[in-house]
Amino acid sequence: MPYAILTRDKPDRGHLRAEKRAEHVAWLDAKKDILLAAGALIDDDGTGGHGGVLIIDTDDRAAAEAFIAEDPFAKAGLFESVTVTRWRKAFFNFENLL
Repeated sequence: MPYAILTRDKPDRGHLRAEKRAEHVAWLDAKKDILLAAGALIDDDGTGGHGGVLIIDTDDRAAAEAFIAEDPFAKAGLFESVTVTRWRKAFFNFENLL
């Protein structure tokens, strides 16, 4: 069963997110063999970024925690909080999996 990782940025750290974004995206690209989905949490007007959602294909909590610890955003100290939780695929890729 995959893990979902929810991150929240520290306040007023948009500059750090922008500075580390290319490194973060390159890192995610290198991990796409286990990455089911990823994306930023943004404002309703489509601007900014204040956290993210990552879903990885692993059954191992320690592997999920190690995954996010290696994220360049995490290493740069961007995150105020990180939640790692199991995620049950019920609807995925436009399909009902139940």
